[in-house]
Amino acid sequence: MDYVNFGHTGLKVSRLAYGLGFRGQSDAAEAERAIERAVELGINFIDCANVYGLEDHRRNAGTSEQILARVLKRHRDDLVISSKVFSRVGDGPNDAGLSRYHIMREIDRTLSRLDTDHIDVYILHSWDESTPLEETLRAIDDLVRAGKTRYVGVSNFQAWQVLKAQWIQDKNGLDPLVCIQNPYNLLNRDLEAEMWPAQRAQGFGVMTYSPLGVGLLSGVYAPGREAPTGSLYATVRAKHYAGEMDQRAGDTLAALREIAATRGKTVAQTALNWVLSHPEVSLAITGGDTAEHMEENVGAVGWTISAEERARLDAVSSGAQRVLD
Repeated sequence: MDYVNFGHTGLKVSRLAYGLGFRGQSDAAEAERAIERAVELGINFIDCANVYGLEDHRRNAGTSEQILARVLKRHRDDLVISSKVFSRVGDGPNDAGLSRYHIMREIDRTLSRLDTDHIDVYILHSWDESTPLEETLRAIDDLVRAGKTRYVGVSNFQAWQVLKAQWIQDKNGLDPLVCIQNPYNLLNRDLEAEMWPAQRAQGFGVMTYSPLGVGLLSGVYAPGREAPTGSLYATVRAKHYAGEMDQRAGDTLAALREIAATRGKTVAQTALNWVLSHPEVSLAITGGDTAEHMEENVGAVGWTISAEERARLDAVSSGAQRVLD
């Protein structure tokens, strides 16, 4: 496993994090085994959220933190733990968002489920139009001062929102955000337009999620073929399969398969390596449901695609390949 500084901090994090937003895992013991295997493989960053849970998040919200708590009893001093706040956790008017009320209540619930006195990175899970940003940022600064979290970050913010948050923090002497967490993969390259320039200017860490395009780039799927029985795109995401497995996705998968074969790697490992090849990216969050998934994902680390291979993937995933042809 490779380790890098987390943005402009001195915190060392593995290039892969394990995300506990389980999609197809319903067995708590198997989920715990997968986390334990990730730790054995050198992953020291475990990413969670107050609404993550086994399989059906709506019914099982919070169970991911409870499962992680059992692993923490064995590895607390060796792991970097993140959790998040924003999403709806009940039917009440204050059961969602980034108000001081909701943040202060939810971190205590998260700490209780994790059975620990602090988390390492507390992340605002989304932008909240209904709460003044200064109220939110003062609340999370208080959490740092109280020792309930070591660092703070944001998820699913646009570049201008990140910079506005940093400006408010700097103006008011508040603890600065250290990272962003947004989707990034060969089929979703939106971060490149504005977030990458902001990152290069400000130096915050970047955690990318969905590096395999919600599994579309895992190597399991192929254009012109039905999704395998029991797979994510044959069940939960079945209605999205035809639209997402378009020509660009098919061309990208074809290029990935060729490069992977040349390198002796899997399609998933090659797609992950493309994400990690970007200097703006601190780490990629992988979300395998089993220990075997994590074993494969770790094969994305310790090597790098060539400049020529990256240029080919850049072109085909942007659609430029078809223009050039």
